[in-house]
Amino acid sequence: MMRVITANLNGIRSAAKKGFFDWFGQQDADVVCVQEVKCSQDDMTPEFLAPHGYTGYFQHAVKKGYSGAGLYTRREPDEVVIGFGSKEFDPEGRYVEARFDGLSIVSVYVPSGSSGDDRQQAKFRFMDEFMPHLAALRKTREVIVCGDVNIVHKEIDIKNWKSNQKNSGCLPEERAWLTKLFDDIGYVDVFRRLDQRPEQYTWWSNRGQAYAKNVGWRIDYQIATPGVAETAKSTSIFRDIKFSDHAPLTVDYAHSL
Repeated sequence: MMRVITANLNGIRSAAKKGFFDWFGQQDADVVCVQEVKCSQDDMTPEFLAPHGYTGYFQHAVKKGYSGAGLYTRREPDEVVIGFGSKEFDPEGRYVEARFDGLSIVSVYVPSGSSGDDRQQAKFRFMDEFMPHLAALRKTREVIVCGDVNIVHKEIDIKNWKSNQKNSGCLPEERAWLTKLFDDIGYVDVFRRLDQRPEQYTWWSNRGQAYAKNVGWRIDYQIATPGVAETAKSTSIFRDIKFSDHAPLTVDYAHSL
């Protein structure tokens, strides 16, 4: 059995203060992927680097207090790949991949386009670069892509479908990108394969009473190649403690690491 968790922390220091690492230590996970760590290498404490005997691997953004992705593993990987070879996006700290035998586990933080058109165009450029990378990766190995994709896929994945059609994260072009990833490239939306219930969200706006009223979006994913996706047995979204504006997503696979 292999347990994989993904969590957007919206700041590793903030999440730590809210008990993220205490919770982490109780999960018996094999790999924990994190995004939006929002700190530089110099700010990483021993707790952030190696909690509970795990080893962390990170790609920090050049810009201070921005973005950043990483993953923690219990078993030492055969290889760790930092960045996916993008001149534009690797400096933003968006990709860490750990390789174990024939399996890659990736922590990715897809850009948000919600702050304005410049960032939306950057998001589209990221999507254009990232799709061929994922297509090439799956030809050589099994893959689990974990992270904040910043896109909902279908109406079931967002509370207010109609009113968000023109908003970043719910644009037709973005959703079509996910459809292509699933239908043409052949990846699997692992959570949705296991859980078809509505109102299962991983992110809530800080405005109004979105969290309390569960007015959310499902934008955090585990997206896997068919072989390893087939072994997924159970999944859950953890909402008992609010570590950030995102909730951790856990999947258990009948696959040994």
